[in-house]
Amino acid sequence: MEKNDKLLLLGDQAIALGAIHAGISGVYAYPGTPSTEITEYIQDSPIAKMRGLHSSWCTNEKTAMEAALGVSYVGKRALVCMKHVGMNVCADAFVNAAITGVNGGVVVVAADDPTMHSSQNEQDSRFYGKFAMVPVLEPSSQQEAYDMMDYAFTLSEKEKLPVLMRIVTRMAHSRAAVKVRGSFSEVTCTGKESVPSDWVLLPGNARRRYAEVIAAQPRLLCLSEKSPFNKIVFHEEKSERGIVACGIGYNYVMESYPDGCPYPIIKISQYPLPVEQLTRMANSCKEILVVEDGQPFVEEQLRGLLPSPYMIKGRLSNDLPRTGELIPDCVKAALKIPSAQVYASAKHLVPRPPALCVGCGHRDVYDALNRVAAEYPNAKIFGDIGCYTLGALPPFRSLSSCVDMGASITMAKGAADAGQFPAIAIIGDSTFTHSGMTGLLDAVNDNANITVVISDNLTTAMTGGQDSAGTNKFEAICLGLGVKPEHVRVVVPLPKNMEEITRIIREEIEYKGVSVIIPRRECIQTLNRKLKKKRAEKK
Repeated sequence: MEKNDKLLLLGDQAIALGAIHAGISGVYAYPGTPSTEITEYIQDSPIAKMRGLHSSWCTNEKTAMEAALGVSYVGKRALVCMKHVGMNVCADAFVNAAITGVNGGVVVVAADDPTMHSSQNEQDSRFYGKFAMVPVLEPSSQQEAYDMMDYAFTLSEKEKLPVLMRIVTRMAHSRAAVKVRGSFSEVTCTGKESVPSDWVLLPGNARRRYAEVIAAQPRLLCLSEKSPFNKIVFHEEKSERGIVACGIGYNYVMESYPDGCPYPIIKISQYPLPVEQLTRMANSCKEILVVEDGQPFVEEQLRGLLPSPYMIKGRLSNDLPRTGELIPDCVKAALKIPSAQVYASAKHLVPRPPALCVGCGHRDVYDALNRVAAEYPNAKIFGDIGCYTLGALPPFRSLSSCVDMGASITMAKGAADAGQFPAIAIIGDSTFTHSGMTGLLDAVNDNANITVVISDNLTTAMTGGQDSAGTNKFEAICLGLGVKPEHVRVVVPLPKNMEEITRIIREEIEYKGVSVIIPRRECIQTLNRKLKKKRAEKK
């Protein structure tokens, strides 16, 4: 690679390459759209392979965060990647990482999903950074996403704190030309010894470290005020409007003004908020429009930071939509700029709701469950997160719930505790190892009257076919958690086996205790890719 080469990269890929060039020793992640491509890029990178970077998928986001802390403890750099709901899973380790501090740099990338293209909620990960009192970065472009990585790791080591980088779906999954460095850092080792008393969070140590984190806040604010990523453009005269644009929102504002923005503007890509700069701009404007993707994180803070006479507009004022992701048209509307031609909705367009693939083993599982459930007047099937969640839609309409990773088993247990019969949980293989095993242990310990179906397609299918942590281990795991051997049943979900499968489901429903049925058949998509690869190798 020559110096300052340009590459066409997704935002995810720009982050990945920036992390490789910053000298990470490993990436730790659980697959989740829109973050998955970061780890996949590193796994496929010749440079990463040459340098022996660790890049395997973790069981869940919490284990990923903790492994990265282990890398940091011995003085090297680690990247952690997840989607926004994964921050809920790793929150214990993430928040406590600010108290332990870091040795080698740790950067946590949280990919938020406004509009919920593939998620259960629209939460905004910037709140986690503020809650943990750590620096937060939010790139406005793919170039900035690449450039920020070396800066982020350096900042992490300088301040001895993890750094959170927040991106959104459009940043993660859109492409742009990125100028990359011709050279990269060697695998970084700080050469410093970790101080055990910092990492052993007994109350006495934790109280001292918490005071140190509090004391660091003025420094972090000063760094944000002077950050190269917080672009500040003022006009000397008074202005009707000022604009605060966060992350990708800055791009949408600048697209609205191809000849240059006529208003004072502050681009925010590093937090905490640069209060001095914001106050200075506010003093020259009658109103401020906050353009941010996600929740009104900055807008709410500005309402508290600035005196009441200032008019703050954004999502809370309904000048921008309260829900969903930002798009250029809604930004133009907030700026009172006429939009380009609006195209009429297509006529005679047949809706195409998502559906399980033709040939998917989950189809036969739901067919069997529906047949047996119909024999019970009050059957409830508790679902979980994965492509099999589509069993809630036609033609199956099987699921009574789907809340979060692993909730199927514990919700079924709770319902059974309250007298529900039958209480059936269906969970995928990757989701079971992510968050289902502890729920199964609770059920075993209480001898709950539930039937658990672990629909095993030998991969993490929903996010593209990554490795599943429990492949070929599920029977052993269930036995180890205390499920009785005669009630761990394995079936092959095929139409020709329907009579056997329905019989086994009936038997296990009638058993008064915890039973596990494992329908196992490889995902049709990963199988097709394997067969295609074999055919190509034979040519």
